[in-house]
Amino acid sequence: MAITLTSLTDLAAHGFDDIIDARAPLEYAEDHLPGAISLPVLDDAERAEVGTIYKQVNPFSARKIGAALVAANVARHLQGPLADKPGSWRPLVYCWRGGQRSGSFALILQQVGWRVETIVGGYKAWRGLVVKSLYDTPFPCPVVVLDGNTGSAKTEVLNLLPARGLQVLDLEGLANHRGSLFGAMGPQPSQKAFDCALAMAISRLDPTRPVVIEAESSKVGDCRLPPEIWKAMQRAPRVAIATSVAARAEYLTRAYADMVADGARLVGVIERLRPAHPAERIADWQAMAGAGAFTTLAEGLMQHHYDPRYEKHRARMQVAFTEIATPGLQPVDLAALADQVAGAVRAVI
Repeated sequence: MAITLTSLTDLAAHGFDDIIDARAPLEYAEDHLPGAISLPVLDDAERAEVGTIYKQVNPFSARKIGAALVAANVARHLQGPLADKPGSWRPLVYCWRGGQRSGSFALILQQVGWRVETIVGGYKAWRGLVVKSLYDTPFPCPVVVLDGNTGSAKTEVLNLLPARGLQVLDLEGLANHRGSLFGAMGPQPSQKAFDCALAMAISRLDPTRPVVIEAESSKVGDCRLPPEIWKAMQRAPRVAIATSVAARAEYLTRAYADMVADGARLVGVIERLRPAHPAERIADWQAMAGAGAFTTLAEGLMQHHYDPRYEKHRARMQVAFTEIATPGLQPVDLAALADQVAGAVRAVI
């Protein structure tokens, strides 16, 4: 049996025990349905081989060879990851369009006796729902943007707000990136995977309540923000954290401990700033990095690179700003700061 998904929330409502992605590993790695496990019926090389035979020989030969490969791979899955599944197990299987790959896998699972279902239109239909949600539909909630210059602990404060009764959307968490040139935290999701995670996070929001989103540019690392959320952020009132350069520099040194610990990486990122700054300044920053003068380096980067760009961007905006001043950003300061931000968010909506 094949199910038709009409919204992003339908998937959870069906309550499948497992969701199986029958596509090749590279397809799965680019994006997949939330919670899906990869059990390919053709690996990447086999998929390419069958496709070549289909085009260069004939479809019949491709289907015959493909069927043999699918049968062998499904047998390995049955004897491996599926070996302990009980008779009551109820899986959902999908492929690219909901065609031969998922259909073949589902047929074998049905013969075992499991209540298996597929998706009409497969991953392509799911991707269509994600695109509709992000690119064709206005953002559903009132938005308040949490602003503040670099190093003002915005992300940490943002993640303290749910405990204070506010809903948030953590774009940097979804993108696995801290948003600045120095903000890499490891591999980022593909754009499609970021879209999927973002669409699911938005689907869980209560549209009658405001959502707090950290100020970002139109990209978080390499992940682009869809236009509808970007427009909502540009129009939204802002609550801005304000504190001294010294407090922010100290916080950055603590929050970017991974960057501080990797001198070669730090010097390499500073090198990427060369087109925007005099050679003498770049040399000074690299010398600070080499000498371990990280707090002084952070102050210089904020005063000469980040703060001027923030101010230039803000000068073009015509939205309400509420400023929250804090004397410091030590861990003991952040709870009180989050309380103040939560109160300001409620006041501006």
